[in-house]
Amino acid sequence: MKELVEYIAKSLVDNPDKVEVKEISGEKSVIYELRVGEGDLGKVIGKDGRTAKAIRTLLTAASMKKGKRAQLEIIE
Repeated sequence: MKELVEYIAKSLVDNPDKVEVKEISGEKSVIYELRVGEGDLGKVIGKDGRTAKAIRTLLTAASMKKGKRAQLEIIE
C-alpha cells in the first residue's frame, strides 16, 4: 500500500526524489503521511482537491481487500 501511494505521488511531481511516505499502523487502520518537495504540493492535491480525492479513493479500495481502513494525510 505504501508503494502504491509512493508510485502515484512520484508520477505526479517534478521532484520524485523528495517524495516521502510514512506508514503508521494501528489494529484496524493505517495512516499514510505523504510529504513532497516544495512547489509540488499543488500537483498532488490538484484542482479543488480532485487528485488527492482520487488517490484516497484508490487507497481505500485497495485497503478494503486487506480488511483494513486506510487514511492519507498530505503534509506540507
